[in-house]
Amino acid sequence: MSRNRDPLLRLVESYFRDHLHRIRGASEHTVRAYAHALRLFFSFLARGRHGSVADLTLDDISVEGVLGFLDHLEAERRNHAATRNCRLAAIRGFVAHLLRNDVSRAARYQRILAIPAKRARTRAIEYLEPEHVRAVLAQPDRRTPLGRRDHALLLVLYNTGARVGEAIAVRPEDLRLTPPRHVRIRGKGSKERICPLWSETAAALAPLAAAAVSEPIFKNARGIPITRDGVAYVLDKYVARAARDLPALRRQRVTPHVLRHSCAVALLQAGLDVAVIRDYLGHASVATTGRYLATNVAMKRDALEAFWRRAGLSRRSAARWRPTPNVIAFLSSL
Repeated sequence: MSRNRDPLLRLVESYFRDHLHRIRGASEHTVRAYAHALRLFFSFLARGRHGSVADLTLDDISVEGVLGFLDHLEAERRNHAATRNCRLAAIRGFVAHLLRNDVSRAARYQRILAIPAKRARTRAIEYLEPEHVRAVLAQPDRRTPLGRRDHALLLVLYNTGARVGEAIAVRPEDLRLTPPRHVRIRGKGSKERICPLWSETAAALAPLAAAAVSEPIFKNARGIPITRDGVAYVLDKYVARAARDLPALRRQRVTPHVLRHSCAVALLQAGLDVAVIRDYLGHASVATTGRYLATNVAMKRDALEAFWRRAGLSRRSAARWRPTPNVIAFLSSL
């Protein structure tokens, strides 16, 4: 097969346009992440061949090439194991697409799919306590249009636990601002869920919804839909202001996703079942929601106290231990 007729680039296009978008219903964030990973991978292969990405063929996709790329990520790009695993997941997804369309190289693709992920250290989830969130929510100047927008946006992020992309996509038709107040959230994989709204959130959203017609309600100063970066900028600004009175905020990097984590932990602290919170946040698996249980020390302490009471054990003050002369003599002889 001649190189200029090799189907690699055509399969790349079909993977993103047909498989990820239409079949899997992947979010824009997932598509961007996978595209970035494959760009890095193809560039690495092309450099190894001293050619261009356009010259790559299906024969260049090998287990040796993937393993070399993963080593490159850690050794030269200084990526952590978690990032390495994300890049590997993107390559696996693409290679599985190749396997469906090119059975002649099935054994080669199966070897790539068998590459294991690397054990990564699980970091503690960052979140804000409710009093810190309240301090941030108090910062926007609600006497101004942008201040009212910012206050409503922060309320939606915390009230619903929405991902930032989900929050900025909310349109007037997604909202019900009279009892029972709720918002329809469109999440990953074209899945939808209904989240209840506090009366304060509904009141903050009402003027924004009235000003928008079948378009996202959160707009920037130029009147166009606000971006993810715009939301991050807004949050950074108000966290910095709140940190003047709450020094603990200065030690945290507060992103929009931290507000999602904060919502999850607050729901757990309120006593909601993990399965309910999974549906509230739009998690695919309850195992994902369960990570928040390992995050909150206060909840662990409460659980331990409840276990103690349930077991019917009584607290006894232990007698203070005092060393005997024989013990002292023994230790002195060591």
